[in-house]
Amino acid sequence: MNADDTGAARGLWGPHAVLMVDDEPQACKWFARLYGNEFTVLTAASVDEALALLSERGHEVAVLLTDYAMPARDGVALLGEVRRLYPHVARLLVSAYADKDVAMSAVNQGQVEKILEKPLDDALTRQALREALASSVRRTREQSLIARRESALRETLGFLAHEVTSPLATVRGYLSAMRENHRDQPEASGGMAYIAQQKPGDVLFMIEAAQRRAEYAQSLVSTFVQTARDASRGDTSASLRASELVCAVQDEYPFDAGESGWLSVELEPDFTLPGRRDLLYLVLCTLVKNALIALRGDPPAQPRVHIALHRVAMVPGLSPQPAVRVIDNGPGIAPEVLQRLTREPVTTRAESGGSGMGLLFCQRVMTTLGGEIAVHSLQGQGTTVTLYFPPSTDDTPVEETR
Repeated sequence: MNADDTGAARGLWGPHAVLMVDDEPQACKWFARLYGNEFTVLTAASVDEALALLSERGHEVAVLLTDYAMPARDGVALLGEVRRLYPHVARLLVSAYADKDVAMSAVNQGQVEKILEKPLDDALTRQALREALASSVRRTREQSLIARRESALRETLGFLAHEVTSPLATVRGYLSAMRENHRDQPEASGGMAYIAQQKPGDVLFMIEAAQRRAEYAQSLVSTFVQTARDASRGDTSASLRASELVCAVQDEYPFDAGESGWLSVELEPDFTLPGRRDLLYLVLCTLVKNALIALRGDPPAQPRVHIALHRVAMVPGLSPQPAVRVIDNGPGIAPEVLQRLTREPVTTRAESGGSGMGLLFCQRVMTTLGGEIAVHSLQGQGTTVTLYFPPSTDDTPVEETR
């Protein structure tokens, strides 16, 4: 079985191979034959050949094992290049006793992580390769996790900016309207000013609506600032109950006049949420906003948005798990739109600033927490969005809620 077949048979994706570099063809053949039964082995006969192979298959290589003494460029030069270009690769050097001083210099310069002396001892070599492979896989996962976190942070900040911009744009609109309707009284009447109204209560409505939206924008920013402070202190102990999150949204969301009466909540069975408050708060606010917008467009006789805590199985046969549901009795979602939600940006409100990124953002957050999001809807019968969370060890099991 060659190296490619071995990798495919083991179902290995990402770094997993050992690259052996030696200018003696027999040494490469011997190494591949001896260790190929446990590892995916690639070989190269020179530094240039090894670098050429890495340029094509560097994402597969987890461990580099190179001889020191080779013509043209030696193994230490290769180790330095690999350290710079492929930081996930674990680097091992094979050297004769005469090259011990050079080898130690390579260790001190951080170019190599372990030295194996010729002739190779089978047991020691296998153990070194196992440890190096595990180290490389661990580094790759850590780098991938950092990259995913950076990507999620960029997406979160972009979505947060959009969510903050919307209420602030409304505030600016109300202020502009009041400015346009501002009237100065003649000096003879004391120089008083007033804002003209089309009907009684217009000015008070705009002031109260602007205040609600400004407070909502402030709450979004404040919770992200607090999370940043916690992260800078290394504080990962904070936990949040699902009921606390629901109550925060109920208290802080900027409902339009009368809309807060549409909302009802069910706070049992309660459970501990994974992750930080900021992302989950933004997710739940997004779902509530979507429900309210749907109800405004085609309001039923008694508009209703219900947030309920559940413990329910995602599909029949699976164990129940904690969940939060947002249910509305709006017009529902068309089937051709429903099947695209959470997979691509879809919006029916492009003319009013909708981007279709809301549910995609919610999906990304739930996925990073080890959860899932499901959307069920029938036209004319409303929409139910369920956030499924991974089970928590401190939750008391209860009967499944349908």
